[in-house]
Amino acid sequence: MPCWRNTPECVNNRSVNNRLTVLAGPTAVGKGTISAYIRDHHPEVWFSVSATTRPRRPGEVDGVHYHFISDDEFDSLIAAGELLEYAVVHGRHRYGTPSAQVQEKLNQGTPSLLEIDLQGARQVKDKMPDALFVFLSPPSWEELVSRLTGRGTESAVEQERRLTTAKQELQAESEFDVTIVNDHVRTAAEELISLMGIPTTD
Repeated sequence: MPCWRNTPECVNNRSVNNRLTVLAGPTAVGKGTISAYIRDHHPEVWFSVSATTRPRRPGEVDGVHYHFISDDEFDSLIAAGELLEYAVVHGRHRYGTPSAQVQEKLNQGTPSLLEIDLQGARQVKDKMPDALFVFLSPPSWEELVSRLTGRGTESAVEQERRLTTAKQELQAESEFDVTIVNDHVRTAAEELISLMGIPTTD
């Protein structure tokens, strides 16, 4: 039975015994912002570095933000069974999580967080059902629309496509163990940290 919010049952029975936590949610819900907060305030948490076929953006560092690889290299990883999950994101480029790095950190007992999309979360659940799956939800649909349109990084057509995707993604909330509402970055991030069994900041 799923547990909700930061209850002792969630912390004690799931995340402490298995330190892999998967964070997913609809587009523009703030997964990246939550992850950035945790990186800044909880250096003990390890973040998986995804492999991707998309071009590197200005300021991105290979091996830090992503492993930037070719389509042929991505195909080779799939063929060798070296990806924990992979997906085509927004109908364009492919993203995937190399399984070796995740297993290495779990073997070391390092608290590990995967920030991935819904497709990837489902694949990880098939392979590692004992991980803790956290759904990040917006306070309301109107707030999600405001966040997406307010970014100013997508065209009107792209915004509409992402909102259509977001409606579908929100319907998957029941597939997750825990739901966190992202109405305040620090509160949501510290709630996630608590679920992972890590002491929160003051």
